[in-house]
Amino acid sequence: MKTSFLALALAASGSLAVTAISAQDQPQIPGVIDVSRVAAGSYSLDPSHTLVSWQVGHFGFNDYFGLFGQIDGTMTLDPADIDATKFDITVPITSVSVPSEGLRDHLLRPGKDGAAPDFFGPEPEAARFVSTSVRRTGETTAVASGMLTMNGQTGPVTMLVEFTGAGQNPMSEAQTVGFHARAQIDRTDWGISYAAPLVDNMVDLEISAAFERD
Repeated sequence: MKTSFLALALAASGSLAVTAISAQDQPQIPGVIDVSRVAAGSYSLDPSHTLVSWQVGHFGFNDYFGLFGQIDGTMTLDPADIDATKFDITVPITSVSVPSEGLRDHLLRPGKDGAAPDFFGPEPEAARFVSTSVRRTGETTAVASGMLTMNGQTGPVTMLVEFTGAGQNPMSEAQTVGFHARAQIDRTDWGISYAAPLVDNMVDLEISAAFERD
């Protein structure tokens, strides 16, 4: 019995030692949800790791998804004064990505016989969001309001924003902060009314953004 107990004890201690060594060998995740890591200053978007997704109801059957990428933008941020935060974000419409080549062609197709295009047309101006106010709502959350210019028209948009991490990017070595944001817009307010309301007027937007300190 003593021998069995000793063997079990040795096995357990060996297992704990291996676990401790393995834990030490694990790389540390550079981004942490810790507001004390956020430095005040000017930031620029990381266009390679920032995306805007959109979701719209399709004939009441299901939802369809798409993405915009290669997004450009700036932010001024002071963690001691979140309400003074400012964003200026530009989304190139021609970066739109969808699984269907036919749909992408339709989104960027010119209008027939000189008419306006159904959606954006072949040479759309980039969409631009400029914040007008940011209101802190929690330790890591805020509401950002601003004006969205798209398709030649401008209107208000409000986003729910969540801070998702800060730290040094191991690749670029830049101090980086990340956010997720959600908003909903009525596409007809920006003159995109094709097939409405069979294809839903309301479009859900989700933004995943990484900003690097200048």
